Amino acid sequence: MAVFVLDKQKRPLMPCTEKRARLLLERGRAVVVRLAPFTIRLKDRIGGALQPLRLKLDPGSRVTGLALVRESETCDRETGAVERLEHGLWFGELVHRGQAIREALTLRRHYRRARRSRKTRYRAPRFLNRTRREGWLPPSLQHRLDTTLNWVARLRRLAPITALSQELVRFDTQALQNPEISGVEYQQGELAGYEVREYLLETWRRRCAYCGATDMPLEIEHIVPRARGGSDRVSNLTLACRACNQRKANQSIEDFLKRQPALLHQIQVQAQAPLQDAAVVNATRWALLNALKSTGLPVETGSGGRTKFNRTRLDIPKTHALDAACVGAVDQVRDWNRPVLAIRATGRGAYSRTRTFNNGFPRGYLMRHKRVNGFQTGDWVSAVVPTGKKAGVHIGRVAVRQTGSFNIQAPAGTVQGIAYRHCCLIQRADGYGYAFQPKPDTEEARRAA
Repeated sequence: MAVFVLDKQKRPLMPCTEKRARLLLERGRAVVVRLAPFTIRLKDRIGGALQPLRLKLDPGSRVTGLALVRESETCDRETGAVERLEHGLWFGELVHRGQAIREALTLRRHYRRARRSRKTRYRAPRFLNRTRREGWLPPSLQHRLDTTLNWVARLRRLAPITALSQELVRFDTQALQNPEISGVEYQQGELAGYEVREYLLETWRRRCAYCGATDMPLEIEHIVPRARGGSDRVSNLTLACRACNQRKANQSIEDFLKRQPALLHQIQVQAQAPLQDAAVVNATRWALLNALKSTGLPVETGSGGRTKFNRTRLDIPKTHALDAACVGAVDQVRDWNRPVLAIRATGRGAYSRTRTFNNGFPRGYLMRHKRVNGFQTGDWVSAVVPTGKKAGVHIGRVAVRQTGSFNIQAPAGTVQGIAYRHCCLIQRADGYGYAFQPKPDTEEARRAA
């Protein structure tokens, strides 16, 4: 994986190899700025020769692929054809937390509704402050847009990026459910001529989908529970008797039927795939494109079909980061088999300072200040413990406590009860967690594709 380089005035230079960065650090010519993504700053250099770099994006509902490539062109002397080459320098996969934001907003809505309905001072619901600006997106979708733009800005500060590429894909949600759809069928929909209950009774043959009971009252049941992001679409609905419905509760169907794999497979085949991820990409693709254009850099777009064609033609396995490398006009991609930096959006904590039970009553209170003895939850630290049962060097994320006894989440597991005086700060918390993924197993990845 390439190492990002800054000059003496913290301006980006061309990335270098790991070996060259190690030599610069050993000779005292550079210092470490960040560990993830690994960045060094030169002490004795200002400016330098730059080459065109392109940042490529493969936006997704849950994971966005990032690929930083160096562009070059070769011309065939006989035919005069120009071939566009791309050399992979750095790859990343940004994992979004849109589902967590949606669950937090749902919990907040429940709290507010409970406060209004209590036998205390009446609080009428607000209705005059709901004007939404043009181009408004729900918070869970705005988060995907903001985190992607945040990493575009970060990488621009670390590397001399001269152009951007985005996969501008559009999903036909009805064709995903019925590939043979055409004409007026787009206007009729799945429930044409039916009511919901009548449709479900006919589809599931008037029996419980889980136990097969008949000749008894049946209830409408969500295959993917609403509490886990399931929708009210008819493809996510089935029929169940009251006993099965209450026993399943908000479990996922995989957990509920883990001892009945044949029945699980039958229900999953009959139920159609959810369209939540496709709807997310459709809703955010133009907003992301317009935001990228506002950076002032030239933006290239490519379809999903072209990305798949490039990946198949070049015999590259399917991952989010490598899909990003195949976006747009590509003739050859070299040096693509590199490790990937997995970037997980974790947030910066919560405003709420109270823990609650399921019914909303408080069960504990958090400290008002997030920083203890100079450390904050999420900081990357190195703890050197000289003696005791926990003697050794522990490197990982820290969880602070008011007492000064911290927990460190290391790769080997969580180490509890480390005194703050043994900790040394490596990198401040920035709302993201980092992990390095090894080079992709080409044979296994190609079989999965």
